[in-house]
Amino acid sequence: MEALPELYAIFQGEVATVTEYGAFIKIPGCRKQGLVHKTHMSSCRVDKPSEIVDVGDKVWVKLIRKEMKDDKLKLSLSMKVVNQGTGKDLDPNNVSLDQDERKKRMFRDYTSQKITLEAVLNTVCKKCGCKGHFAKECFVQPGGTKYSLIPEEEEEEVAAAGYERDKKTSVADDSSKKRKKV
Repeated sequence: MEALPELYAIFQGEVATVTEYGAFIKIPGCRKQGLVHKTHMSSCRVDKPSEIVDVGDKVWVKLIRKEMKDDKLKLSLSMKVVNQGTGKDLDPNNVSLDQDERKKRMFRDYTSQKITLEAVLNTVCKKCGCKGHFAKECFVQPGGTKYSLIPEEEEEEVAAAGYERDKKTSVADDSSKKRKKV
């Protein structure tokens, strides 16, 4: 078996190939290569790994994971936790690596859940007269179109029921007034 570096060891390797998802780095002293995924190339977002490294470049990397998959040893490397000028470890306690792992595990798909706004301002704008915002947040131009919040379905039903009730009571009031006059 070839001598592989220890976990969290830092070494300088040569870029063997660059793909759309990262770069494979030759590990010195053995025939193995490790992958620096594009999320581990820089602390900034990397869209194209070819903009960061080229084949033959010497880069400082840290071995962050050893994993057996399908009887093959997969090595994960990181460039963002190592100073590329000096090779100094920028994350000696592996805090940012732990945070990255936690983010991956805690990711949930919230796309199927309904988004609701819980905090609606119960106020009327002094500038335009619409509900739901303050005058300083108002975007209405003089003579322009006025916009206000769309009422909830429940509010519409309550308002409609209240309107019908008011209509009936006003009709009853009118008929009682007529009776008193006669």
